[in-house]
Amino acid sequence: MAVYGGIQAHELGYWLNALTNAAYDPRRPLANVHGGLARARTARQDLLDIAGCYRSNRHSAEQAAATLSRWCVHYLDEAEWYRITGERVEPPAAPASSNASPVSLKRHRVG
Repeated sequence: MAVYGGIQAHELGYWLNALTNAAYDPRRPLANVHGGLARARTARQDLLDIAGCYRSNRHSAEQAAATLSRWCVHYLDEAEWYRITGERVEPPAAPASSNASPVSLKRHRVG
């Protein structure tokens, strides 16, 4: 399962396809990457470069996954990531009593 900014090599093909489709879908937040049209064009071009390097075997799956993770962190905030992937983000529940053990923080999993 991919976590915002932590794409795994075995999920790379799925996320490249999903993000590329989202990049060209005008209803998705990626079409309006914060920073204006020039930044959106750069984001799409960078995404296509990552996909091209991976699919032509110029980069290994691990290298491309690391690059795609950096791309996500650079171009998307966490809320945009979750909107694209369709994952709901729910706040952690408060402990029922003061004697309860501290709530452990868990990372949101996507995919």
